[in-house]
Amino acid sequence: QVQLVESGGGSVQSGGSLRLSCVITDSTNTIYYVAWFRQAPGKERAGVAVIGENGRITYGESVKGRFTISQDKAKNTVDLQKDSVKDKGTAMYSCAAGPYTFGGSPLAARKYNCWGRGTQVTVSS
Repeated sequence: QVQLVESGGGSVQSGGSLRLSCVITDSTNTIYYVAWFRQAPGKERAGVAVIGENGRITYGESVKGRFTISQDKAKNTVDLQKDSVKDKGTAMYSCAAGPYTFGGSPLAARKYNCWGRGTQVTVSS
């Protein structure tokens, strides 16, 4: 069984920083990818950043240079450091985990079979 629990959401001003954390409990030992997704009201869920078991990282184009994904295997956490935040409004950030699959973007939601409940982030001016 895989469980993901996010934390760290809240309110931040445009241009500010926020750190999200995902605690992973995995009794299956099948996780290869852990990713963060963002979904604003009325919008499609979009991949923000992903880290693979081999440490390879992929970022969505809109967050390159501003967000940093990191993994602490001792603590079983994957964090997302958000700097220079923009995209004013409220969005839900969710952590997702999935096994290795060949082909396609690691930021595609279909690659993930386990999702956390999410943590809400509000960016204000």
